[in-house]
Amino acid sequence: MSRALSLQEKKRLSGMLELEQSLWGKGVSRVAGIDEAGRGALAGPVVAAAVILPESNLLIRGLNDSKKLSPAERDRLFAVVSSAASAVGVGKASAEDIDRYNIRQANLKAMRAAVDALAREPEHLLIDGIDRISWNGPQDAVVKGDSKSLSVAAASIVAKVTRDRIMIAYDATYPEYGFVRHKGYGTPEHVEAIRLHGRCPLHRVSFRLKNEPAIT
Repeated sequence: MSRALSLQEKKRLSGMLELEQSLWGKGVSRVAGIDEAGRGALAGPVVAAAVILPESNLLIRGLNDSKKLSPAERDRLFAVVSSAASAVGVGKASAEDIDRYNIRQANLKAMRAAVDALAREPEHLLIDGIDRISWNGPQDAVVKGDSKSLSVAAASIVAKVTRDRIMIAYDATYPEYGFVRHKGYGTPEHVEAIRLHGRCPLHRVSFRLKNEPAIT
């Protein structure tokens, strides 16, 4: 990092390493934080990420829950995390998967795929939320984990930036929906575009709009 950390920032970041440090202290070195992005969107995939931070008390300036960061901050931290992490894995579940299995099961599928994509096998998982995944190893579901764990916060950034970039790329194919601006979420602009143009293959047909009939 180019700038020294303030005492306040060191304290904040150190507090978000307590879960990892507890496991490191027990000899568990490869702790993977897991989070997702896109669960509540009307279109596009749900994207999950798994991140293993090095067991070196690495304090990355500004690392936090992706929802608390600006797009520019997320892009900067995406690059830093991608370079500094011991391993990063990404998994996706498509709109078709979401409609077939439901959003919760599709999300768990994406999380498992992210773990499988890690170049190093994790020894313990810290998963944002209340669910656990199908995985033969110790894991903890951590409510608001992206605000409590640096590994999970790092995963939230990787998942968010990866998904945003996917949706920006799709904007070239489906410019009438404005994906570059809302990334598939249910903004007034997006809802109006669906009413005007109907749905495209990226839309989750199981996520109906108010007063919209079921799509079969």
